[in-house]
Amino acid sequence: MTPFTRLPDLALRTFGGSVVAASDESFAEKESLIRPGRPAFSPETFGGKGQVYDGWETRRRRSPGHDWAVVRLGLPGVIRGVVIDTAWFKGNYPPYASVEATAVDGHPSPDDLARARWTEIVPRAELKGDTEHHFEVAGEDRCTHVRLNIHPDGGVARLRVHGEARPDLSVHEGLGLDLAALANGGLVTACSDEFYSAPNNVIAPGLARHQAEGWETARRRDDGNDWIVIRLAGRGLIKLAEIDTTNLLFNAPAAVALTGLDGEREVPLLPRTPLLPDTPHRFRLDHREPVSRVRVDIYPDGGLARVRLHGHLA
Repeated sequence: MTPFTRLPDLALRTFGGSVVAASDESFAEKESLIRPGRPAFSPETFGGKGQVYDGWETRRRRSPGHDWAVVRLGLPGVIRGVVIDTAWFKGNYPPYASVEATAVDGHPSPDDLARARWTEIVPRAELKGDTEHHFEVAGEDRCTHVRLNIHPDGGVARLRVHGEARPDLSVHEGLGLDLAALANGGLVTACSDEFYSAPNNVIAPGLARHQAEGWETARRRDDGNDWIVIRLAGRGLIKLAEIDTTNLLFNAPAAVALTGLDGEREVPLLPRTPLLPDTPHRFRLDHREPVSRVRVDIYPDGGLARVRLHGHLA
């Protein structure tokens, strides 16, 4: 695993990503590029356009140029790495690809994006068939869209754009917000254990459909407890905590505690409190000190579906 793949996929469809335009999608639809999960394949499954692929595939070019697809990031942010996955494309993958990025706020149309200034973040690189290609990205620029260029044509199963969310929080001025949410710029920066599923799942948008869409640890055989640290969207005052154990019927933690962190200072937010399985819990918090991070301790181990920390930016 490349280190950047531990960061959220900013382009993921379930995070609000969209493939807004493509030069061609004759054989397989562009929307497949940002689907969650591994690409599927069933051999000798033919439709009216040929073999069915879980990916994006263009026709064979008979003219100069190359094919491309533009993706609106569901979570605008700083890109740390890109994965171009040609899974199952063995005789029809592009020999080369490159990736560009831009930042256009608001609701730009495909024509608006065509006129935008694009910056190359992954130079033209050689691809192989049926392979995940990992490319680290340098820089601190905030991006809202990426453009995948394939040279000259072919099929790509998935495009993953890993990074740190940097949303425009000015829309929340004077209002409360979920300071922990990935969509607002929250990020899990430390974790005791992630044996079964990734900790950033607990701050993902929406509700967990099953227990794999939350965070779950291995069974502890010592006297300790598991924990995560969430970097908040901004330093703020938390007034309501939601701890959701939905779908965790026999592996929910017995209890939870919350501690705010601000520099070297620790602020008790919620003392050790019992939890029930398969239940959304809501706790009003009574404190007056803004914090920038929160440690969520679970006792002794188990899983959480979601953690929401509602409050106001300081």
